[in-house]
Amino acid sequence: MPKLFNNSIILITGGTGSWGQELTKQLLTKYNPKEIRIYSRGELNQVEMKNKFNNQKLKFIIGDVRDKERLMASCRGVDYFFHLAALKHVTICEKHPEEAIKTNILGTQNAVFSALGNKVKKFIYVSTDKAVDPLNLYGITKACGEKIVTSANQIDNNTVFTCVRGGNVLGSNGSVIPLFRKQIETMNAITITDPKMTRFIFSLRDAIGLVIKACEMSVGGEIFVMKMPSLKITDLAEVMINELGDGNTKTKIIGIRPGEKIDEVLVSRYECDRVIDEGGFYIILPSIDIKAIRENYSKKRTSNIGEFTSKNTKIFSKQEIKEILKKYGFLNPDFKYTSLIGDLDKGQLDRIATKDKWLI
Repeated sequence: MPKLFNNSIILITGGTGSWGQELTKQLLTKYNPKEIRIYSRGELNQVEMKNKFNNQKLKFIIGDVRDKERLMASCRGVDYFFHLAALKHVTICEKHPEEAIKTNILGTQNAVFSALGNKVKKFIYVSTDKAVDPLNLYGITKACGEKIVTSANQIDNNTVFTCVRGGNVLGSNGSVIPLFRKQIETMNAITITDPKMTRFIFSLRDAIGLVIKACEMSVGGEIFVMKMPSLKITDLAEVMINELGDGNTKTKIIGIRPGEKIDEVLVSRYECDRVIDEGGFYIILPSIDIKAIRENYSKKRTSNIGEFTSKNTKIFSKQEIKEILKKYGFLNPDFKYTSLIGDLDKGQLDRIATKDKWLI
C-alpha cells in the first residue's frame, strides 16, 4: 500500500462535492490516513456524505473559505490540504462578480495563508481549463487563484503549493450529460448553445488520480494537466437522442452564453514552451523563478507542444461516446439524477435553457 498519506491529517475544502467525495473515497481505499477533514458550507450535504461513507476517520466542519479565522483553526495539525471549494457556475459568477471574487480569489488567499500558518506539507489547488485565456469571470478568478498558489512557493519553504487543471468530468455535479438526458425525457428536445462547440471530457476517477499524482510528484510551482480527450457537443447530443429519444426528439440551437467558449484550452500558446511531457499528463513550469523548480527540473527537457485545446486533442467518435455513456450508466433505465437536475419540470427546463440560458 502506498505510504504518502498514511497516518496523516488531510483537509479538503468543498469536500462534499463530486470531486471531494471521489478524493475521499480514493484516500480511504488506497491509503490509511489518520483523519480527513471535510470543510464546506452546506450542512445537508455533510449529513448525506457522513451517512454515505459511515467512516470514523471523517471529521465534518461547517465553514466558509471566506472566513479566514475558521479556516485557520480547521487547518491545525493538517499535513495535506486539497483546496476544491469554489463558486463554479459560469453564469452565476457573471451575474454576481463580487461573490465570485470573495470565494474564488479571497477564499483561495485565505486557504494559502492557513496552510502557511500551520506549516502544511503540501497544498493542492484544483483549477479549471477556464482559467486559460479566461473569457468569463469564473475563469478569471481561477486564473488569479493559480497565481496566488504558485507565488506562495516564494514565501516559505515549509509548504509545497501546486495546481491541477481539470476539464469536464463525467457524472460530476456540473456535467451536461444528465441534463441532456433530463431534457429528452421531459422536453423531448436538447438545447445546444453552438453546434461548433467541443469539450474536454474525462472520468472523475482519472481526475482525482491526477490530483493525487500531483501531490506525490510536486516540488512547488507546477501546474499538472491531464492529456484528456474531447467530444463534439453535437455528437454527444446525437448519440443521446438516438439512444434515449423516440424518433421525434429535436435539437434546439439557443445561442452562446455570456462568457462561454467554443473550444476549451488546457495549455495556452503562452505556456507551451514551459511544458514537460510526462506521458499521460503535462507539467507546466511557472514563469516566475522558484528555487525548487530550478533544482528539480533543470535536467528535464521542455517540449513546445503548441496550444492544447479540445479541438486539437483526440476527439471521440460517436461510437466511442456511446460506449462511454453505457460504461458510466448514463443510458441505464434506472439512472438516478441528483436533486439539482432530477427535480426540474418541463417549464423550468425550458426557462433555464432558452430564457436564462442557465445550463447546469
